[in-house]
Amino acid sequence: MPLGKRFFAQPTVELAKALLGKYLVYGELKGKIVETEAYLYKDDPACHASRGMTPRNKPMFGPAGTLYVYFIYGMHYCMNVVSGKVGEGEAILIRAVEPISGLDCMRERRGKDHRATIESLCNGPGKLTQAFGITKEHNNVSLLTGELRIHDSREKPVIESSRRIGLTVGKDLKLRFFIQGNRFVSRQP
Repeated sequence: MPLGKRFFAQPTVELAKALLGKYLVYGELKGKIVETEAYLYKDDPACHASRGMTPRNKPMFGPAGTLYVYFIYGMHYCMNVVSGKVGEGEAILIRAVEPISGLDCMRERRGKDHRATIESLCNGPGKLTQAFGITKEHNNVSLLTGELRIHDSREKPVIESSRRIGLTVGKDLKLRFFIQGNRFVSRQP
């Protein structure tokens, strides 16, 4: 069952944890969210919204449950779930999912970049957007009404936290959350 407005209205750090174990669903494609990173508007220099609204980060200032998709390093898309209050500019990066269904399609989309292991199919933000076919066209799309949705699960995972990955600023904040012992996490602690 798709998650609704009330679920996405949680405070950002709580939502980042609550997303773990839920299912990212897009048509036939389904993956369990196993790793997230929270980005906060206040005292978080790594947050794209930390210096105010720009044309690029405008979706971050919208309603919780909106997608913020951006292009990074001239080669990858990253998908974020907007969180927090309208006007604050907070989001949660979906770092990794455990592929559940639609694996042939995911492998085809990953192409030559995907070598063989199912663990490497969606174990990073750029890998998962490529496997799911998420592009700039998904930017500012609602997870409440669009084709791309997040579905509930009954799982209550054991959650660990660590510093976020690949940052030069705000790198000491422990805002990365992942399912303990899950082999699909992008980087083990």
